[in-house]
Amino acid sequence: MKILIVDDEPAIVDLIKINLELEGFETLYCHSGKEAVKYAQSANPDLILLDIMLPDLDGFEVCKAIQDLSIPIIMLTAKNDIKDKLYGLELGADDYITKPFDGRELIARAKTILRRVDKYNVKDDTNITIGPICITTTERIVLIDGMETSLTPKEFDLLLLFCENPRKVFSRENILELVWGYEFIGDSRTVDMHIQRLRRKLGSYNPFIKTIFGIGYKFEVNL
Repeated sequence: MKILIVDDEPAIVDLIKINLELEGFETLYCHSGKEAVKYAQSANPDLILLDIMLPDLDGFEVCKAIQDLSIPIIMLTAKNDIKDKLYGLELGADDYITKPFDGRELIARAKTILRRVDKYNVKDDTNITIGPICITTTERIVLIDGMETSLTPKEFDLLLLFCENPRKVFSRENILELVWGYEFIGDSRTVDMHIQRLRRKLGSYNPFIKTIFGIGYKFEVNL
């Protein structure tokens, strides 16, 4: 697995790089937003550790620029502002960790996300079709009415969870555990934001995702 580290502080990059390489990861690194976009497009990393406060383009702008690449992102920041956190998640980041952080926690979160993505790297294609939606899990491709739809990794995992469990009601806590893969520390509104974004991408089929008042969500196809 190849991880791109993006931070304008060389000492932090070196520390993260050492920790990742001790765990057997291949690493790339850069110190600016523009470089991050370039590396994301050319090097095809499996995960990006992305600082928010960068020269030229900040982390939020980088997220916007590479949304279509569907590369998982953990945002790194010295800020502990819930608004910044939710904004990063809304732009497609998969996780968010505040500096200073424990290297073990960062490694654990990175491994969780990478396991989630690598889960479908098997020899045989697995296709799930429900109504107008077709998911190819090995290639992480989603077709809606035969047209490919670009989803972020978390949007894909969320839609897959729903399509594998039609009509099952999930609480926000269930979704955080099953999609994020660990006990999420923070505001469960991140689930609501990802649901909103997924609904937008489902277009006219957005009513498939139903809000269960006071509980959470379920996925039900009514054609």
